[in-house]
Amino acid sequence: MLFFVFACLVPSFVISFLATAAMRKLAPRWGLIDQPAQRKVHTNPTPLGGGVGIWLGVVVPIAIAQLSVLVILKSGMKPTWIPQELVPHLEGVLYRSKQLWLVLAGGTVLAAMGLLDDKLNISWKPRLIIQLLVACGLVLAGVRATLFLQMPWIGMLFSVAWIIILVNSLNFLDNMDGLTAGIGLIAAVLFAMIMLRFTGEPRWLVAGVLLVLSGAIGGFLCHNWPPAKIFMGDSGSYFIGLLLSTMTILGTFYPGNTPGGESITSRHVILAPLCILAIPLYDFCTVMLIRIKEGRSPFHADKSHFSHRLVELGLSKRDTVLTIHLATLTTGVGGLILYEVSSWNAALLVILMILCVLSIVTILENVGRKNRE
Repeated sequence: MLFFVFACLVPSFVISFLATAAMRKLAPRWGLIDQPAQRKVHTNPTPLGGGVGIWLGVVVPIAIAQLSVLVILKSGMKPTWIPQELVPHLEGVLYRSKQLWLVLAGGTVLAAMGLLDDKLNISWKPRLIIQLLVACGLVLAGVRATLFLQMPWIGMLFSVAWIIILVNSLNFLDNMDGLTAGIGLIAAVLFAMIMLRFTGEPRWLVAGVLLVLSGAIGGFLCHNWPPAKIFMGDSGSYFIGLLLSTMTILGTFYPGNTPGGESITSRHVILAPLCILAIPLYDFCTVMLIRIKEGRSPFHADKSHFSHRLVELGLSKRDTVLTIHLATLTTGVGGLILYEVSSWNAALLVILMILCVLSIVTILENVGRKNRE
């Protein structure tokens, strides 16, 4: 297990760290600079394009891993450096490679669009159309949830909505140094833990992608931690959002039954993704409602986010980011606890805890809003 974890984390971290360092030099030459503005919190021009480092930190290690597996299987090699528990799963890597590379292709399309938006400031309408096309294409290719329902179209609609919402949730949160990167890292690590430890048997492929994503975000975060030396831009937030949304769809959160037929746990564990992502989903929904209520475009950037409210209460930007990270970790731990309880009554207590955390967030938001007024 430790071999697998380090093999996923270390290469992606190193590649992302080095690629992001290179982007800090290249971005100004390419005109990728985020200038200070009224709706933004930074005061100095800062390079964009850190999402390229995250993208390389994910795609390059996965490509190398798949090429290595292909060579091993085609040549009939029996490498002793691969743990024996992983050997039976090598063929499964190639079996699901098409679906995985479709996801990475969709992420690449969104990352490229985000990079263009960082430079040209594209309207939200064509961006949303492209997001919808990518989401629909992935769902038609088999990246969809079942939700234990007999009507596949409901799962397909849910999957499209889940991808769109999560992609934009992570994008909306990218308004302070280290905020989206930290939340993405926390979510990816927690989801990987579930895939490796809480689903009856390890889901190696999905867990591997999530760990690679974690390493890539960690390498970028070294450059983005307050005060940030580079921003990920829309390219990074879109890419992280797409990978998290698709991996949570492809991952099996409900372990079902043991070989003897005994139920491992109740179906309440399917709520784990909502718990882990409660903070970004809450922020997305409330910001959209505020903008619509005020008669503005729901995609018009402003300072309606939870992070901005905490700054208005007097917290420093670094403390604000840490507070939101801890809130995310708290709701995420609630998602893990769902796997340790066996009844819906116990699960409802966990959900109540999550709702209490979100209620605290609501109170802080309202106080911050009143202070601004």
